[in-house]
Amino acid sequence: MTEILRIEGLQKRFGGLVATDNVTLDVHTGEIHALIGPNGAGKSTLINQLCGELRQDDGMIHLAGRDISHMAAPDRVDLGLGRTFQVTSLLEEFTVRENVGLAVQARDGGNFRVFDNVAGRKSVWEETAHLLSGSLLDDRRDARVADLSHGEKKQLELIMALATQPRLLLLDEPMAGLGHVETGQMIETLRGLHGEVSMLLVEHDMEAVFALADRISVLVYGQIIMTGTADEVRGDPRVREAYLGTEDA
Repeated sequence: MTEILRIEGLQKRFGGLVATDNVTLDVHTGEIHALIGPNGAGKSTLINQLCGELRQDDGMIHLAGRDISHMAAPDRVDLGLGRTFQVTSLLEEFTVRENVGLAVQARDGGNFRVFDNVAGRKSVWEETAHLLSGSLLDDRRDARVADLSHGEKKQLELIMALATQPRLLLLDEPMAGLGHVETGQMIETLRGLHGEVSMLLVEHDMEAVFALADRISVLVYGQIIMTGTADEVRGDPRVREAYLGTEDA
C-alpha cells in the first residue's frame, strides 16, 4: 500500500522537555489514520511540525514521496497538505458561500476580490456551489457565519479545507465542543470522504476514533507506543495503562 505521509525520527525539545521523541509514523493513501494520546502527549506539537509551523530538531517528513522537512508552511499547503483546527477561524460577518469562495480563490492565488461579479469569478462560484452541494450546509449557503451553530461552523471549516484540494487532511479535534447529534453528523461527513482524501485524525472522542479509523497510533510522552486497528488498540495493556484515570479512556 502506498504512503501519502511518512514521518521518520521526528524530535522536538523545549528546553528539558521532549515533546516529540523519535516519532515514526506513516499514513496510507486513502486511509483515516487516528492519532490519540493523553493531554500533554505531544499531539499538537506533532501536528504543528507537520504543518511547518514548528520546526523539528531532528527527523524527516515526506508528503507523497517528497521531503518537506524544511519547507515553509505555505509551500506544504501548495503540495497538498490541508488542516482544520480545534478552534475554528472563520469570517463571521460573511456568508457560508463567501467563506468557501475565499478558500477556493486563495488556493488559486487569488487577490481576495471574490465578492465582485466579474466574469472571471464565475469558476470560483461554480466550484463553491459544487463544494456546498449535498453538504449539511447546502441550504445554509447564504447564512452569516455568525448565525451558525458550533457544529455548522465545524462543517464549514471542513468544506473550506477541502477547497484547497488536499492530498492529506490533518483534522485537529473535529469533534471538540460538539453535542451528540453534531458529533454523529461529523462522523458521517468524514466517513463519506473515506478513500477520497487521506486523513490524519487527532481526536479525544474515542467513539468517533473507533468508528472512523482504519489504523490508530497512540502517542504517550512524545513517543508512539503502538499502531494498530481499533480492536488491537482496545486490547493493548499499554494503552489501557496510558489512559487509566484520564478522560481519554
